[in-house]
Amino acid sequence: MPISPNQGSTGGGTAVAVTGANLTGTTAVRFASRPATGVVNVSPTQVDAVTPSGAGAAPVTATNPGGTGAVGTFYYLPPATLSSVTPPVGPTAGGDAVTLLGSGLFTATEVRFGAAAVQPTVVSDSELTVTVPVAAAAGTVAVTVLTAGGVGGGVTYTYLDSPTVTDIAPDSGPLDGDRYVVITGTAFLHTTSVTVGGTPVIAYRIASDTELQIGVPPGAPGPADVVVTTLGGTATAPGAYTYRANFAVLAGQSITNTGPSVITGDLGISPGTTISGFPPGVVNGDTHVADAAALQGQTELTTEYDNAAALTPDAGISGDIGGQTLAPGVYNAPTSIGITGTLTLDAAGDPDAVWVFQIGTTLSTASASEVLLINGASSCNVVWQVADAATLGTDSTFVGSILALTTITVTTGATVQGRTMARTGSVTLDTNSVTWTCS
Repeated sequence: MPISPNQGSTGGGTAVAVTGANLTGTTAVRFASRPATGVVNVSPTQVDAVTPSGAGAAPVTATNPGGTGAVGTFYYLPPATLSSVTPPVGPTAGGDAVTLLGSGLFTATEVRFGAAAVQPTVVSDSELTVTVPVAAAAGTVAVTVLTAGGVGGGVTYTYLDSPTVTDIAPDSGPLDGDRYVVITGTAFLHTTSVTVGGTPVIAYRIASDTELQIGVPPGAPGPADVVVTTLGGTATAPGAYTYRANFAVLAGQSITNTGPSVITGDLGISPGTTISGFPPGVVNGDTHVADAAALQGQTELTTEYDNAAALTPDAGISGDIGGQTLAPGVYNAPTSIGITGTLTLDAAGDPDAVWVFQIGTTLSTASASEVLLINGASSCNVVWQVADAATLGTDSTFVGSILALTTITVTTGATVQGRTMARTGSVTLDTNSVTWTCS
C-alpha cells in the first residue's frame, strides 16, 4: 500500500508512511493541493508525513529534485456519529452487552464510556456491539467512538445504582397470594422483575423510584424471599414476606362439629389429625390437617398468645363483666371471667383501637349474651388470651380472637366474628358461624 494508513480524519493530523521508488531528497508531499507537514526522508523508498485537512479521495504526490510524481490516494473520512445506544442504562458493575447505531463506524477501534475505553465489535458501518465497562459511580456519561475519521459521539449511557429494599407492607398474607403489597426502597425506576419465594409476581407497578406496588403470587407456608431485579442490579430481602393460612378455627388435638356450621376462613389442626362433622359443616376456605400451614399456624398462635400474656395491664377485671362498657386497653383477670347480657367495647372513633383480655383461668359467656362493638371498634383488634378453656353460650354473639391454652367449646347457635384458636386441646362446634376476614 503506497500510503499507510490510506484513510484518516478530515481535520488532518494523521501520521502516514509514503512508500515508492526514487523518494530520496523528497522536499514536499501534497494531499491534493495541500502540503503535508512533518515530512521526513526515511529511506529511498519511504517518506513519513502528517496529513493536512481535506475531504474525499485526495491524490498524493511527492516532490524531489527530480520532479513531482503521484504516489497514491488518501481517503478523508468524516468523524463517526452515534444515534442510539441500546439499552441506554445498566449497572455500575458493567458487563452488559449494548448496541450502538450511527454512521461511519466501519473503522471503529475504541468506544469510551466517559473515560473508560473498550474495544467494539464492528457489525457494519452503522452498527457496533460492545460490552459496557465498569463505572466508579452511578451517573450519566458521554459515549464516544474512535474511528479513522476521528472521535464521534452524540449519545449518553446512564450507570444505575443497585436497588435496595427497606420495607414491605403488609409483610404477610394468605397462601393463595392475591394480595396487594407495597415495596419501599431505592432505585426502582428501571425494574424488570419482582419475585416472591422465587415465583414472579402477578403484576407490578413502578409508582416511583422508591416504591413498587405488586400483586403477590401463591406460595408455600412460611417466610419467602422478595427479589427486585432492575437494569441496575438485584436486591434480595430474605424472608421478608410470610405466607400463612388465615385460620378462623385452629386446634391442637381435634375439631368436632355438629350441624350446619359455617366457617369463613381456614380450618386447621396440628399436631392432631381428627376433624369430624364437615359436612354438614361448611368451610369457606382451606382445610389443613397436620401440614406445614397448620404447624406454622400453631407456632404463630403460641407467639401471639405469649405476646398478649406479656403485656402490661391497664386495668383489672373480675367476675362477670356483662353490662359494662370498656375503652380500649389491656385488661387482666387473675381467674375466670364471665359475660352475661351485653359487654360493650367503645372505640370512641378510633379505628385502630385495641382490646386485650388476659384471663387467668376460664372464659364463659351466658346464653344469648353479646359482645357489642361501637364507635368504630373492630373485631380484628380484640384478643382474648385464655390460660385454660373457653365456652361460648347458646345463641350468644361473640367478637375477637380467642387464644385458649386448652379447649374451646362453642355451643348451639353461637356466632363468632373472630377466631377460635386452641393451642393444646380441641375445638367443639354446634351449628355455629365463625367468620374471620382480617389479615
